[in-house]
Amino acid sequence: MKFKCFWLLILLFTTPFFGQYTDQINSNRPGASMGAFAVGKNVIQAETGIAFRRYVHNGYNQSNFEGRVHFLSLRWGFLAETIELLYEGSFMTGTLESKVVTVPTLLKQRGFLQNFIGVKYLLYDPFKNEREINVYSWKANNGFKIRDLIPAVSLTVGTNVNPLNNNPFAYRNIFSNLYRPVFYQNIYAPLDQEPFFDLRGTLATQSHFLRTWVFVTNFNYDRILSDYPELSYIVTLTHTLNPLWSVYMEQQGRFSSLFKDNLVRLGVAYLFSNNLQLETTLGSSFKNTPHLLLANAGVSYRLDFHKDFVSGSEALEKEQKKKDRGLKKTFLKNSKGERKRNKKAGRN
Repeated sequence: MKFKCFWLLILLFTTPFFGQYTDQINSNRPGASMGAFAVGKNVIQAETGIAFRRYVHNGYNQSNFEGRVHFLSLRWGFLAETIELLYEGSFMTGTLESKVVTVPTLLKQRGFLQNFIGVKYLLYDPFKNEREINVYSWKANNGFKIRDLIPAVSLTVGTNVNPLNNNPFAYRNIFSNLYRPVFYQNIYAPLDQEPFFDLRGTLATQSHFLRTWVFVTNFNYDRILSDYPELSYIVTLTHTLNPLWSVYMEQQGRFSSLFKDNLVRLGVAYLFSNNLQLETTLGSSFKNTPHLLLANAGVSYRLDFHKDFVSGSEALEKEQKKKDRGLKKTFLKNSKGERKRNKKAGRN
């Protein structure tokens, strides 16, 4: 296993580096999926906000949890256009109302839902070679092409860190502290606890078509090395209405031996400036063990220190042009001085 991981890292670091920096902010929000592209070299970006959630669990006599989630994502493009160091965290606080016993009880809870640190690599960029513009045909430039469906592909690997010894939301199980009401069959079972760290890998694809549509997929293998590894997927379709407004819809599925989940989200984003995006989302799950309703609002902001890559030949050409301008300026100055001297000599 160690040798396989070693060769995988060698493959990633020897993959040719291509990337796509954009003049406008490249945010993973408002959805939960991760785009394939990095933010760009020397770009630092934060994506943060707050979400309100309500869970109701039929399996626990309609016990419910209401709370809010504070989420934060930090992204830093470094070394190359295709590499990104990222942090994703979400911390939830709220009140659990247990209806398992005759008299409902309230319990205040707080803990991490996610605390992930990783690195993203862009493995394939379909925009590496820019396409030529057909000056004679609008349809040729804007019509649908099969090649537009060829996605960019990236791989993200990293670790989940659990700094809390008694996290009430271990493995995202909001009701892990409750006993099952039928004969209390788990009354003597220890509460589930995550290890201090486990691993995660995400394969992301991103396709652009018809100029205003973006389709993103994520395939995740999460909680590796824990008692309950989790497989999940996310599919996100985004449509740009105009240069400022965009809408999206998203579907997510999670599968583990502990529970299964199926979520749908709808949202809208507004580009306030090239470096600032505002967004909001509504969402719900399809099941009732538990059923989830959510609403969130957030903001994405970047510090753009990006500089376009300049090859050696381009640098030499730029330096030569600078020298030529200096020589031309000196020549014009000398010519002007010579004319003045000749004019003065003519008067004498």
